[in-house]
Parts: sequence; structure tokens; C-alpha cells
Amino acid sequence: MPTSLQLAAGDPDLLAAVQRARKMLNRRALAGAAASAVPLPGIDWLVDAALLSKLIPAISEEFGLTPQQLDRLPARKREQVEKAVGVVGSMVVGRFITRDLVIRLAASVGKRMTVKQATKYVPLAGQAISALIGYTAIRYLGEQHIIDCIQVCKSAHLQLPPHR
Repeated sequence: MPTSLQLAAGDPDLLAAVQRARKMLNRRALAGAAASAVPLPGIDWLVDAALLSKLIPAISEEFGLTPQQLDRLPARKREQVEKAVGVVGSMVVGRFITRDLVIRLAASVGKRMTVKQATKYVPLAGQAISALIGYTAIRYLGEQHIIDCIQVCKSAHLQLPPHR
């Protein structure tokens, strides 16, 4: 499967959006990894859910795919985007991010999360492994969302919003 940078190749606006989104993703994944290293039951799940509930809309915003941005599009363009979202099969592009949606998204990497919970009780090495798994899980979900956003933008011929 191609990476987000490979998918965006040839389009300077998409490449810039990918780089901004990845920068956000790396920061938030590091924060998730730090929370995963804390040996308190459930704290990492809460932090991961909070991170994802803010990260996913922030990535969507980079690509002009938040519900508010889509509402401002002409009806015909909005239909193209909705069709593209259906083809891509994303459950979060263009939607309000709810707790239920974050839980379903996290369930897609549930096995890693279960292992993460178990490893954190092994002194030092377990906490390091838990942090690595937490980082990897958030990076995976974020990168997958970036790829979905790129595919929707390309499929719907959506012009990206100006960068702030």
C-alpha cells in the first residue's frame, strides 16, 4: 500500500497538507506513547481517545474535509465528496468525531491495545514496549486517515483550503 507522501506526489498542495498533518500526528503519537508508559490501568485508553478525538478533525481540516468545511461547498461538489468518501470507505472523513466513533476506530487496532495493557505491568521493558505500541497504534490510525483524506480529495477533485 502506498504511503501518504507517495499518494500526494506531484501535487504540491497535497504534499504540504500531508507534511503538516504528519507533523501533528507525530506530536500527538509521542504524547500517546508517554501516557502508555504510565503504569496506571486505563489512563492510556483515555489519553488515546482524547488524542484521536482532536487529531482526526485536525487532519481533516488540513484537507478541507471537516463537516463545517463541507457544508460551505456547493451542493454538487459536496455530493462528489460524499461519493468519494463512500468509495474510500472511511468512517471518519467528513463526520463529527464522537466517543463512539473513536471507540470503533480504536477497535480496529484493538489487539495491539490489549497487548499494550498487558505489557505495561512488566517493569521498565514492559513500559517501553507499551509506549512503543501506543505510539505505533496512533501513528497507524493517523496515517490511515491521512491516506483516506488524500484519496477523497483526489477522487472528488477537491481544492484544498488555504493554509492558515
